[in-house]
Amino acid sequence: MELRHVFLQKRLTINAFMTTINHNRILILIAFAWLMPAAACSVHKHVPSRQAAFSVLGLGDSITEGGADFSSYLFPLDSLLKKAGYQPRFIGPRFSVQDNDTLHHAGFSGKTAEYLAKTIDSLYTAFPADIVLLHAGHNHFAEEAPIPGIIEAQKKIISTIRSKNSGAVILVAGVITSGKLPKYAYVPDLDLAISSMVDSIHQSSIIFVNQQNGWNWQQHSIQDKVHPNKTGARIIAANWLKAIPGALENKAKQ
Repeated sequence: MELRHVFLQKRLTINAFMTTINHNRILILIAFAWLMPAAACSVHKHVPSRQAAFSVLGLGDSITEGGADFSSYLFPLDSLLKKAGYQPRFIGPRFSVQDNDTLHHAGFSGKTAEYLAKTIDSLYTAFPADIVLLHAGHNHFAEEAPIPGIIEAQKKIISTIRSKNSGAVILVAGVITSGKLPKYAYVPDLDLAISSMVDSIHQSSIIFVNQQNGWNWQQHSIQDKVHPNKTGARIIAANWLKAIPGALENKAKQ
């Protein structure tokens, strides 16, 4: 009898222990189920929506178009966007080929911002991109004192695009500096004027992009001291990339 009593006591102890374990397991599962949606929301909150495709219009001169012996920023930007999970579609009336890849754009070698302003109405009507990358300001001489004219041209480009598509996002670059002097001695002052012009518009969908970040013409341009080499093109692309998530968020709020 005494041995039987001891056995029963041990069995009761084991049953109580197992009941406690099962009870704790249930509590853990309930807590996990409760926390999972919050965790998922937290992760989603910090990741921009990248499911929908968006169109991109690279608008500028030869720095946008690229050339036989220098690189366009469009190609590394396309790669960076896709690696980040975005689905860009580059559009425009012209195209360039690099490493067997083809991208469309509105880059016109040798042309000025004033030329783009004259053609933007028909151009954007034909290619109404969600995001416009405006990099225009070269192809003048410092002796022309070209800054006021370039600023007026960029204002016209921006206002024309906005009149046709109020939801368009326009990223306006401070153009890359150059060692081709004195021809491009005006570029640093031009970039300050472009930044001020963008600030004065007070539109969240019009964003200044400082293309001087990481850029050094002595290291990142080809022998002409103007056009980007492959490293320079990647730097320009990376600066665009930094601005695009915020631009897409602003567009989603509109």
